Amino acid sequence: MLRSISRRTALTGLAAVSAAALLSACSDSGEQANAATPKPAEPATPAATPAAPATPVQAVKVPEAQGTVDMAKLVEAGSLPDMIIGKADAPVTIVEYASMTCPHCAHFHETTLPALKTKYIDTGKARLIYREFPFDPLAEAGFMLARCSKDNYFPMVDVLFKQQQSWAGSQNPKDALLQISKLAGFTQESFEACLTDQKLLDDIRAVRARGENDFKVDSTPTFFINGKVYKGAMTIEEMSAVIDGML
Repeated sequence: MLRSISRRTALTGLAAVSAAALLSACSDSGEQANAATPKPAEPATPAATPAAPATPVQAVKVPEAQGTVDMAKLVEAGSLPDMIIGKADAPVTIVEYASMTCPHCAHFHETTLPALKTKYIDTGKARLIYREFPFDPLAEAGFMLARCSKDNYFPMVDVLFKQQQSWAGSQNPKDALLQISKLAGFTQESFEACLTDQKLLDDIRAVRARGENDFKVDSTPTFFINGKVYKGAMTIEEMSAVIDGML
């Protein structure tokens, strides 16, 4: 479906997309993530305050990788410049493929990513390469707006994830996205210009196609940690168990 969408779909197709379908779009088939596609990991439920503190990494079994890829090939330049947080010489590289309308991706970015940044990215132990893997026109639109935000790419992604329910679940997602975009400095004209940029749309689709064809990404979020594949919204404890073993 994504490859057959015409030029103005990212703008004019927003109102035609089912909000219910968007919020379950974490698998390649467009079905809910608990169907045939591997189910994203459920976020860890915070336990009651323990009598004696336990080290999170010790309490969590190291997640089992679901495959490996050639790391050198994975980090090669694609159709768009990679969006990266962290130092280039970090010993651990995390590549995340995500969709803006995937609730599991939003949960990871709201709950796990802040701790990941504090513990590993800001300390130079890891870097995060973020790549677009949209499952629907509205996710494409969100990524296009983030790319058009230039240096504010990650702040825009953060806002869109935090307000995902308000725009992805809206009866009029175009207007909802416009209001969010205006707060980020867009005008009506720049908003429409961004969402009718055919080259940008094609490039974002190429990022997805590369992930799908070369690295077998079929659900979001999918993480590659130093070339090892992990699918699902990992908790900070799970990511720590993997990363610490690589340091």
